Amino acid sequence: MFKVNVVTVGKVKEKYFVQAIEEYAKRLTRFCEFNLYECKEQSLEDVQPSVALLRESEEILKRLKGYVVVMAIEGKKLSSEQLAKKLTQIKDSVGEVTFVIGSSCGISDKVKQRADELISFSDMTFPHTLFKVMLCEQIYRACMINGGGQYHK
Repeated sequence: MFKVNVVTVGKVKEKYFVQAIEEYAKRLTRFCEFNLYECKEQSLEDVQPSVALLRESEEILKRLKGYVVVMAIEGKKLSSEQLAKKLTQIKDSVGEVTFVIGSSCGISDKVKQRADELISFSDMTFPHTLFKVMLCEQIYRACMINGGGQYHK
C-alpha cells in the first residue's frame, strides 16, 4: 500500500485543527497508509534561530522515508491536479512519500538539501498549524482526483 508521511515541527494545540487533521487522516485510509509525525519545536528563549533550526533538522532527518517533499516558500507551485499526478508517479515508482513542514523559524538548508523536491502552496505565509490542515486536505484532494471521486470540482 502507498505510504504518505507528514513530518512537522511542533504539536497542534487547537482542538479544531486536530479534529480537521484527524478527519482527513481517516478519509485517507481508503487510499494510503497515512502517518503524521510531530517533532519537538525548539524554544527560542535559550538559543538563536539558526541553532534551533539545526536541532529541529536532526529530528526531521530521522523521519524521512521514500520521496521527500519539503514545503518551502521558494519551492515549485503546483495545482491540485499536478500534485495528484506527482503522487501517482511517486506511488508507482517509490511507493512512499514524506512531506515536511518546518517550524515558525523555517526549515534548515540541511533538510532542504535532502529533499527530492521543494513545493510551495503560495507566496503567502500561513500559521503552521493551519498549514498542516491545508496539506492534509490537498493530499486527500489529490487522492480523490486520482480515484475519480467527485470531491474535486
